[in-house]
Amino acid sequence: MLQNTEKLYGKKLAALDGEIGHVKDFYFDDAAWAIRYVVVDTGHWLSGRLVLLAPHAFVELDQDEQTLQVSLSKKQIQDSPSIASHEPVSRQFEEQYYRSYGWPAYWQGGQMWGISGNPLAFSPQPQDIEVRKSLEPIADLHLQSAKGVTGYHVQATDGKLGHVRGFHVDPVSWAIQEMVVETAPLHLGKQVLISTSEIESINFLGESILLKIMKADARSLRDSEIVQSGA
Repeated sequence: MLQNTEKLYGKKLAALDGEIGHVKDFYFDDAAWAIRYVVVDTGHWLSGRLVLLAPHAFVELDQDEQTLQVSLSKKQIQDSPSIASHEPVSRQFEEQYYRSYGWPAYWQGGQMWGISGNPLAFSPQPQDIEVRKSLEPIADLHLQSAKGVTGYHVQATDGKLGHVRGFHVDPVSWAIQEMVVETAPLHLGKQVLISTSEIESINFLGESILLKIMKADARSLRDSEIVQSGA
């Protein structure tokens, strides 16, 4: 079953030896349409610090679970490179991040996760890696905040369709399969699904998403699906 990002926000996260915080956001790749990182609010544990966790670290992604399990220790997470909420995610940061855990980089290879279509979990060996704490903030322009695009206007080829409500994610590959669009107030809360293959582009300055299809081609969600989707 596809997982709804809207229902995953705020989920507690547990490392191998204790809780580490909750899901604050997701950074997704708008070229491959895949979740690349979970943004973790560590609360009082690592006060004032956000932590990024790649899908490699997760046992599974299940919106119905009370707590999401992470296959890392708290020390491994604490020793990983950190990023402040106002900083962009640089490729330098990503290179250091993946080296610190010994995971294969998703940008090296021809598949969604580099050498595989799914994120592969290898045993991290951060003790063999010198982790830099300061990294140049040169942004990877393809990494975007899922929360940041929530509310963006969605424009079909024949007019405005609605605004972004959330995304549906494959729990194995972490690929974003669908965008949930709220057509309210025009249709009083009606939601439709748009395949990410039908998205033409994202206009970040204009806070809008352009589709390749007409409004009539969007698939409507039934009432039961809206409830399951998190409305």
